Amino acid sequence: MTKTLLVCDCLGSQQVDFKALGEATGLSCSGCHTSLCTTQIETAAKAISAGDVVIACAQEAPRFAALAEELNADEPLCVDIRDRAGWTADGDDTTPKMAALIADAMLAPPSPKSIDIISEGTCLIIGGEDAAIAAAEKLSDALAVTVLLAPGSAFLPTPAYDIVIGTLRGASGTLGQFDIRIDQFQQSLAGGRGTPALTDPQDGAVSQCDVILDLTGGQPLFPAPEKRDGYLRADPGSQTAVADAVLAASQIVGTFEKPLYIRMEPTLCAHSRAEQPACSNCLNVCPTGAILSAGETVSIDPMICAGCGACSAVCPSGAISYDVPGPDHMFRRISTLARNYRMSGGENAALLVHDDHGAEMIELAARFGRGLPAHVIPMEVSALSGFGHSEMLAALSSGFSHVDILLGPKTERDALDPQLALADAIAPGQSMLLDIADPDALSDHLFDRAPIPPTVEPILPIGSRRQVARLAAKALNPDQKVLPLPIDAPYGAVLVDTDACTLCLACVSLCPSGALGDNPDMPQLRFQEDACLQCGLCANVCPENAITLEPQLNLTETALQQVVLNEEEPFACVECGTLFGVKSTVEKIVEKLAGKHSMFANSDTARMIQMCDGCRINAQYHSQNNPFSGAERPRPRTTDDYLSKRKDH
Repeated sequence: MTKTLLVCDCLGSQQVDFKALGEATGLSCSGCHTSLCTTQIETAAKAISAGDVVIACAQEAPRFAALAEELNADEPLCVDIRDRAGWTADGDDTTPKMAALIADAMLAPPSPKSIDIISEGTCLIIGGEDAAIAAAEKLSDALAVTVLLAPGSAFLPTPAYDIVIGTLRGASGTLGQFDIRIDQFQQSLAGGRGTPALTDPQDGAVSQCDVILDLTGGQPLFPAPEKRDGYLRADPGSQTAVADAVLAASQIVGTFEKPLYIRMEPTLCAHSRAEQPACSNCLNVCPTGAILSAGETVSIDPMICAGCGACSAVCPSGAISYDVPGPDHMFRRISTLARNYRMSGGENAALLVHDDHGAEMIELAARFGRGLPAHVIPMEVSALSGFGHSEMLAALSSGFSHVDILLGPKTERDALDPQLALADAIAPGQSMLLDIADPDALSDHLFDRAPIPPTVEPILPIGSRRQVARLAAKALNPDQKVLPLPIDAPYGAVLVDTDACTLCLACVSLCPSGALGDNPDMPQLRFQEDACLQCGLCANVCPENAITLEPQLNLTETALQQVVLNEEEPFACVECGTLFGVKSTVEKIVEKLAGKHSMFANSDTARMIQMCDGCRINAQYHSQNNPFSGAERPRPRTTDDYLSKRKDH
């Protein structure tokens, strides 16, 4: 059954070619309405009752959802083509852009994984006497409140909430499971006149709570405090901020769904091997401290993770991937936007990536300003920091001529800046971070830049993030063989000083990605550049300091093949001729030990250095000074021996 498309020109404020839009999207579109949400709502009701309807209006999505519930029908898919396309000062045809936006909205994302968090409403308020007590008075009816005041504070007891004295020494956890540690802890004693008596001070008191309201005005208890669920912080000098925090705290009771933002595959992690450090990219960029070292891999606390996506962008191996949604869905969205825009007759497309803050800016720019140019296609994502170099290159190779990332006030730039530098090294000047907070300034920037045609024939981005990045780089640089990259790039070569390398193969045994390998038939160090993560573990474990890293992207087929970095002639056992070890190494050992060490003082013992394992053991066993030999074995006792012993007694 063909889906039905309902379009509305919003009281004639935008131009919509419904025939062309229906042909471009493949949906059934019989006309353009003027007031679908009010005077023509019966038309919407009829289409919703029939099912399989797409309504090109996001502003009134709650109204249409309520209508569907009233009709006992499925909720319709509502997509915004007005703010993002129709309301624009650009005179070009916006039909291709509208078609692309509708096609993108119809890509159903996979269902996100989540876990339940229960908050029973136990709340700890910390701060000065006036601010903390005032907040407790307002919250005591909704939450089970405990106020923590500094030592020496004066207070009057109240049955509405608890008041304790102490110094908060630390807090950990998140919504529904905060652990707090208090020194100089004192509780009030019931009864008596005047100032309440207190228990003796106690250090190391431990307790739990579901919500923390911080009104101290000092340093936050957690890194990235705005990303810590259940931790509310306000300036005690601002009545508005305190009131907002109190209202927010009063709502945090019940069961909440916590999305599981990150998918982790420990076997791919290149964090460490054999207690030798390697990659720590995710640890360096995580703003909340949700990622910790756990031996050879890292561990991620899903309860603390705020879903910024920075770790997935910087992970070189793909061990960490953003999962709300995953990279596959992101690549499909990019390809769908580019393909549908192009197939609908659009030209010179540019991609504008933004979050919910950017969506609000686009809405304001459209309603009160010039909006977006017809060739600029917006794509909203949940985690800007997770839009790494692979996604930027995928967009450029899919047919977009330029990629802009509109930063928000909470965007983690520690991850995005190096990702942009990496993308810029592969495709210079085609990606940009827009740190613009004014909607009119955003429109001016986009309108002032002349549209440019894409530089490549579009490709289909399929595979892992590393595979897509390599595929896109080859498409964007058809005449290049090797591209130099910035330091700390996740692609590159391993350079070996063959004069220093002894082919001990310690690097091979610890390489987390299998980029370094050996040859079981002869002394060889092999390398496959495409698999190298540039984690640095091989350089860290090399006892001869013979390994250095060269960040680059090899676009030739040799990157997919094993090449020999160092090889030497094997040594032949002087007894049986079996090949073992490295000839130069055996000769060096003979030169250093023969006749110069007590264990190899004569020619026979020195010759053992030149034997394989089996011959060496055999020669050692039959030597005169055999360390494995013992005293002569005693003669077995016979019956005569026992009888003669009896006669002697």
